[in-house]
Amino acid sequence: MTTTDRANEGLKALGKKTEYQMDYNPDVLETFENKHADADYWVTFRCPEFTTLCPITGQPDFAEIIIRYIPDHRMVESKSLKLYLFSFRNHGGFHEDAVNVIRKDLTRLMNPKYIEVLGLFTPRGGIAIHPFANYGRPDTPYEKMAQERFLRHGL
Repeated sequence: MTTTDRANEGLKALGKKTEYQMDYNPDVLETFENKHADADYWVTFRCPEFTTLCPITGQPDFAEIIIRYIPDHRMVESKSLKLYLFSFRNHGGFHEDAVNVIRKDLTRLMNPKYIEVLGLFTPRGGIAIHPFANYGRPDTPYEKMAQERFLRHGL
């Protein structure tokens, strides 16, 4: 993507000095036009260094966050996604909350046909938690897909 393309899309983070947010901030998320909106295809992001804070103890929680989606007209820009996920670093929240917040923020941002977010949190106290949240656009085949994938998740 050229400088002109970035400017035309309104992207601010890509190609600039990185400024990290110190607490949860969905406003850093940016989108760009999907040049292949006429086709269904998967986009997968893996963030193996996600961190957040336990809201009770203040101890860090570590996870790999996996985001998979089928875009419609808008797509999330990867550097802004990285900055957004980094913004959880000093944010207190339970594992399940983090995964659901990420899913909801990205759904609001892009209005994808389908999206799923999986958090593979490392064990604390001998227990690992792996929350999963998904969404399929209502009244479309993606809604049924979301239901089926949700019911089969973890099998």
